[in-house]
Amino acid sequence: MTDSPMPSPPFPSPDNAALQVVVGNAIAAVDRGEATVEEAILHAAVHGWYEGHIQGEDECPGCDFRGGLPKNANRG
Repeated sequence: MTDSPMPSPPFPSPDNAALQVVVGNAIAAVDRGEATVEEAILHAAVHGWYEGHIQGEDECPGCDFRGGLPKNANRG
């Protein structure tokens, strides 16, 4: 637990265009039989995490928080 709030909301935001494409592609892959539900979820989770990383860097340049101990992080 930290003594200060995160500087921004979680990333990516639900309306992030790239996230919408990732989720849409995962659903379409399942519908076409190209992926199992588990494969589609894993694909969407990994790519959604990456898109969140990109959006987070854009929102908080200079932040280097990676979930470690608060004393090791610069939160902008």
